[in-house]
Amino acid sequence: MVWRTARQLHEALAGRVLVRSDFRVPRYATTVLTGRTVIESISRGKHLLTRVEGDVTVHTHLKMEGSWRIGPAAGYPLRDHRIRLILANTEWQAVGHQLGIVEVIRTSRESTTVGHLGPDLLGPDWDAGEAVRRLTADPARAVGEAIMDQRNLAGIGNLYKSETLFLRGVSPWRPVGGVDEMTEMVELARQLLDANKERIGQVTTGNPARGAQTWVYGRAGRPCRRCGTLIRRADQGPELEERVTFWCPRCQPGA
Repeated sequence: MVWRTARQLHEALAGRVLVRSDFRVPRYATTVLTGRTVIESISRGKHLLTRVEGDVTVHTHLKMEGSWRIGPAAGYPLRDHRIRLILANTEWQAVGHQLGIVEVIRTSRESTTVGHLGPDLLGPDWDAGEAVRRLTADPARAVGEAIMDQRNLAGIGNLYKSETLFLRGVSPWRPVGGVDEMTEMVELARQLLDANKERIGQVTTGNPARGAQTWVYGRAGRPCRRCGTLIRRADQGPELEERVTFWCPRCQPGA
């Protein structure tokens, strides 16, 4: 979703001069980027970076509820209190709706914001070996937590974590040190993200029909598509960073 959003922003804004920049967050309420040309918009893990001439980057993050809505200039009602940012040229406007993060940083200092991220599963810097090195640096950590840690590899969310572990037959609570073929696991995650990067929805089963798109994600209490055991759901991770996990206790035996 984030990769696709970055591409849409790039297609609408890159190479065009901004005629409107409306930041609806207090810290940047007086920031004006009109008259500047957008250079590009890219994704870095779950982060969106829209680079503007003059060493300026607009950094946004969708979090759980956010979205960018792109359409013809002046074609969207702009009095919605949930709007956090509007960037527009004479042809298109991009409206940031319920964005989790909105900030303006120096392009030359982007590393202070996203430099901590591990290899990007959909980025030009993807390096499976480096991702595995980072993951295995803490062999006692539960694999379901480790692959969600963006410092290890950037781009995996709750859905791809759950689906990848199911397809590999690995319990989310198994220690990283007890997971065989870690390279194959991270490559599978990359393949799943790559296969879905152009889609509006997310499909891991190969079946895009409603209700059939995933193996375990969102299916708590329903029978496993492979063995019939009821799918389970639980929160996983440190208290302040808990994320939901879905798994089949039979297909994914514990440590």
